Amino acid sequence: MSERITTATAYSATEWDLLTGLPGRVIVAAAQPGPGRPPRSVAAGLAGLDAVAAGRAFDSDLVRAVVAAIYARHDGPSRPAAPLTELVDVLAACRAVVRVLARHADPADSAAYRQWVQSVAARVCRTASSAVPGGVLAPADRRFLDRLGAALALR
Repeated sequence: MSERITTATAYSATEWDLLTGLPGRVIVAAAQPGPGRPPRSVAAGLAGLDAVAAGRAFDSDLVRAVVAAIYARHDGPSRPAAPLTELVDVLAACRAVVRVLARHADPADSAAYRQWVQSVAARVCRTASSAVPGGVLAPADRRFLDRLGAALALR
């Protein structure tokens, strides 16, 4: 078996777009209000962006490369914003990422990427819950994070 590479060159353009786009899609899904979820604020979305940036310090070449690509993408010409994504689409994208990582990534990098994406969603949900008295995650947010974790093969 050949050595696995953690940079963008190991992935097709479609696969790399999936890897670099998933964190943003997860922020959008986690920040969407819904039944049983506390109201979302700008602070929740900003917390997600902060969690993405925290990937710069991860001990994973893959996560750091993805974060660098995300920031490079936003330093260039602006692209039209993607429409809001349904949770079902985000979960399908997570499962597709798991398959891509299984084919190309070192197992440690795969785990780090998947945990990082989960931490992005958790930060958004925790920030939204901090606005609620008691600051406890709403059951709907716990279900969202559980479904996301399962789609990312973390459970």
